[in-house]
Amino acid sequence: MSQPLSVALGKKIKLADFDPAYNAGLKKSAGQSQADEFIDSLDGYAERLYAEHRRAILIVLQGMDTSGKDGTIRHVLRGLNPQSCTVTSFKAPSSAELAHDFLWRVHQAVPPQGNIGIFNRSHYEDVLVVRVRKLAPQDEWKSRYERINNFEKLLCDGGLTILKFFLHISKEEQRKRLQERIDQPEKRWKFRMGDLDDRQLWDEYQAAYEDALNKCNTDHAPWHIIPADHKWYRNLAISHVLSETLAKLDPQCPPPPENIAGLVVK
Repeated sequence: MSQPLSVALGKKIKLADFDPAYNAGLKKSAGQSQADEFIDSLDGYAERLYAEHRRAILIVLQGMDTSGKDGTIRHVLRGLNPQSCTVTSFKAPSSAELAHDFLWRVHQAVPPQGNIGIFNRSHYEDVLVVRVRKLAPQDEWKSRYERINNFEKLLCDGGLTILKFFLHISKEEQRKRLQERIDQPEKRWKFRMGDLDDRQLWDEYQAAYEDALNKCNTDHAPWHIIPADHKWYRNLAISHVLSETLAKLDPQCPPPPENIAGLVVK
């Protein structure tokens, strides 16, 4: 049985119903080949989106530590023109950011018309880590789901297409990847002791993610649940959704200046 990447609006999302190791029965070589085809198609679409300069795309990547947010950016978006592509990583807010509402820093990072923006973590941290780590009162973070939905609707009404991806990794696969970061010298720079602290709160984070997926799965900005135990399948699924989305948008280059035909540059 195939596993969907999204859930119908109004239907309750249960992460237990989604297998993090799902791979559609494909072999790795076949999956990588398909992903390469989708990735190769992105450059042309992105160039026309940039030239059209009317709409933009925002890719939101959320997931537990080691789920592959950096890897997705590195592999899926490797062929895009850096001029039309921006990446924003949301870490602990600065004192200036804390002096404003929680969406202030996010709105400033929204990609301009013609661009594809990627959020490595996002405004959802304010109903995830803030909730689990008890960094804000319950009444405050509970009110943020509705504010997030309204914020995303505002952006979509302005011509932004939002693609939200939850990278769904299993606890055992996370253990293996964290151990690799400890054991392999070239990966140790990725490891931080706080990763182990967050791992101890696995169940609390899963509950927080499930609530965010359910409360913010909207018609204008639905969630995609990406099986992330196999990196190659993660790349295939995300590149497929992105390529399909750009094809539907069908961006067009603006018309050339009048009377250009036959013009000779001297």
